[in-house]
This record gives sequence, structure tokens and C-alpha cells, in this order.
Amino acid sequence: MESKKILIVSAHPEQASFCMSLKNTAIEYFLDNNCEVKESDLYAQNFNPVGDKSDFKQLANTVFFKYQTEQLNAFQHDLFEDELKLEMDKLQWCDILIFNFPLWWFGLPAILKGWVDRVFAMGFVYGGGRGVYDSGVFNQKTAFVIMTTGGPEQTYAEGGGNGNIDTILFPIHHGMFYFTGMTVLAPFISWGPARMIDKERLNELERLKSYLEKMDSHVPLYSKR
Repeated sequence: MESKKILIVSAHPEQASFCMSLKNTAIEYFLDNNCEVKESDLYAQNFNPVGDKSDFKQLANTVFFKYQTEQLNAFQHDLFEDELKLEMDKLQWCDILIFNFPLWWFGLPAILKGWVDRVFAMGFVYGGGRGVYDSGVFNQKTAFVIMTTGGPEQTYAEGGGNGNIDTILFPIHHGMFYFTGMTVLAPFISWGPARMIDKERLNELERLKSYLEKMDSHVPLYSKR
């Protein structure tokens, strides 16, 4: 594949988990293919998911706190706190953004949702004259999910007990990635790896490599390009 700059944002509290094995396999694949890789391992970083006044070195309004207004002011005057600015720099740098996580309660783990709340800041990602969707500021970036579930695949199919997986992932695919202009690829999902035997999990890692090898030929879920 063509050399790319990859940012993987991972959210699992156990380094020995299969979810993290998927992440490690992806990193190895990209490095073997002459890509640059940066990672935000949110649990290892002890990343604070709570967006509040501490995000900012100085407030525009010390009487009434409105988070989005302060984000816009911080972007315009370089007032984001250092840890947060580092994550923004990683996001700005990358060509490909990957979210790696276990599906918890039909959504992102709180630490990853908080990363989005804080890093996808008004002024930086949208607002302040920046567009959204096809006019989004990140319309040259590509994004996708590498995730695990607790339940088997059939429980996430149409009519399955857990509901359609496309509906579950809509807030991520459409509301986070595509909202900011990114081309969105179909997710890589490992269904219920905790229920698998070792050989099956090894097969999953090979399946991920195959997914990554064919990434350039995937038909996007959303794309302006």
C-alpha cells in the first residue's frame, strides 16, 4: 500500500485482551508497509475523558461556562491545555484514523467518547467557519473502526436481539467520522472473540491483515471523493 500516516486511538483497559491484539496486528501491518504510525492508548495514557474548564489555559467567560464557546476561543487563541493539544496535533497529522475498542453498552467506551468530546473541538474540527460532512475540514482523511463484540454475529444482524450493527455504529460512522468530512470505511468486527478457541482467534488476526491489505479497494460507507 502507499505510505500513509496512521493514528490508532485504542480504548481497552487490558493490554493482553484480544481487542489489543487486533490493534497490535494493525500496527505491525502498517509498519511493515512503510507507514508512519502513532497511537493514543487512552487507558495507558490515563486520558481524562471529561470535558470541562480544565481543557483551557484561560477562559473567555469566567462567569458562565459554555463548553463549545470556550473550545472555539481556545482554538482561535491557542489556549487548549497541553495534553489535549497533543491529541489534536496527532489527529491533524494523520491520513487514516482508526478507533480500536470493545463495544460496550452499544457504543464507545466512555474514555473514547470523551476523547471525541474533547479532541473533536469546535473551531478545530467544525464551526468557526468550518463546514461539515462533504465540506468537512478532514475531507482528505479516511477513518474506520476495528472492534470486538461480546455477542456472536447473528445477534447483530437484522432481526437479531441486539439490533442491526450498522444502526449501532451510525453515531460513530456518520456523526463523528463523516460529520468532519472523513471518508468512512466499513468496520472490521471480531464477533465474540471471548467465545473462540485460540485457532479461531489466530484466524481473526489473519482476517484483519486481509482487510487491511484490501483497504484501498473497500467501497466507502460515506465519502465525498
